Amino acid sequence: MNASKANLLVLVGEQFACVKVAGRANFATAVDFKTVLTELENKGYPYLVIELSECPLMDSTFLGVLAASGIRMNPANVDCVKQAIELRNANERLLELLENLGVLHLFKTCNGELPRCEQIDSSPCQSTREALTRASLEAHQTLMQINPDNVARFKDVTKFLAEDLERIKGNPNNQN
Repeated sequence: MNASKANLLVLVGEQFACVKVAGRANFATAVDFKTVLTELENKGYPYLVIELSECPLMDSTFLGVLAASGIRMNPANVDCVKQAIELRNANERLLELLENLGVLHLFKTCNGELPRCEQIDSSPCQSTREALTRASLEAHQTLMQINPDNVARFKDVTKFLAEDLERIKGNPNNQN
């Protein structure tokens, strides 16, 4: 599982936090992204902006992590979402992916400049193979739970990931 990671830049404003994703957002970035979003939620930011002007593509793992955050920040009813996560400057390809997977409704989408904000430090975590595999499995399971059409797309992937995770857990020396 060796892939280049997108860069994540964390910015904060008075009423929101922003994560700027630069590069291809894939499984290698998913654990860091999930960690950053969780930290921002725990710090009490009620509104998150994901700035995507420099993100040409997301893989299904990253999309699943994003969708899980959309659900987590809007726990009441998936059909009546208050849209606490904004996707800013997403290209047509990303919007089409989100729509095809049945998760676009979880987010507000818009284009334009960010309001005034400041960069804060966020240190990337060193993801083990187990953490990456677990994140990928959970992300695909989330996509299948949100939209039944995704079961056919991801059932083989989730089966493989679950089996791989069991192998990794059974062999602690195989973590990297």
